[in-house]
Amino acid sequence: MAQPSIFTADDGARIAYRDSGAGVPVLALSGLTRTGADFDYIAPYLAGYRLIRMDYRGRGGSDWTGADSYTVPREAADALQLLDHLRIEQAAILGTSRGGLIGMYLAATAKPRMLGLCLNDVGPELDSAGLHKIFDYLGRNPAAKTAQELAERLPKLMSGFANVPHSRWMEEVERHYTATDAGLKINYDPSLRESFLAAFQGDEVPSAWPLFDACAGLPLALIRGANSDLLSAETAGKMRTRRPDMGFAEIPDRAHIPFLDEPNAVACVRAWLEACAARKP
Repeated sequence: MAQPSIFTADDGARIAYRDSGAGVPVLALSGLTRTGADFDYIAPYLAGYRLIRMDYRGRGGSDWTGADSYTVPREAADALQLLDHLRIEQAAILGTSRGGLIGMYLAATAKPRMLGLCLNDVGPELDSAGLHKIFDYLGRNPAAKTAQELAERLPKLMSGFANVPHSRWMEEVERHYTATDAGLKINYDPSLRESFLAAFQGDEVPSAWPLFDACAGLPLALIRGANSDLLSAETAGKMRTRRPDMGFAEIPDRAHIPFLDEPNAVACVRAWLEACAARKP
């Protein structure tokens, strides 16, 4: 992937992003610890669209600004400021996990800037099993010392995934870890753990149904890993009941999160994007 561009947020943080292609703008928002590289796999299928990918503050090529700033509202503000920087009035938002939460928040607070929202394995209710798995690894370097070693371990560590070639696990390691003389390191600020635990660890996991309902009137799509431990089949069913017009694809042999280049995921995203494009003035 080419070197990112940089824009400066209103608090002085330097935020990395990549902007490629032409057509209806698609703002792709990645998972919690991830970067714009989350969308490398689907990018070849988005010909005819302008794909914009942001590294959240504290991740990838963006500045580390501390646990207090690693929140959905702050990251949503950064996303809007990136659109302003690029002089984009409206964009379709493709949100993976954390990115989907940001997308729903934007639907509640800045809907006029949105052409639609596609949620990749996330919804207004998050299962505690998936959250506790995140608690276990968040902010910690892997025990594996080399990319090859971690790629060999991932099929067992990533329960719920099947029929994934070794080459894909190697790609995942190379995209989301940094090789050093001391071993593999996470490519995000470890203090992200403090922020996430503060938001989600407690007696009751907060729900976001009002944010989901705020998506009314927007083209909406949902992609779910059939074995997801973060987005339950029950929650996905409730979402579909509330929005019968929502595009939907359930991806076999995938847990949290689908890679998005699975054929039915690609078909779902492209159908959703056609609906978004129809709304563009």
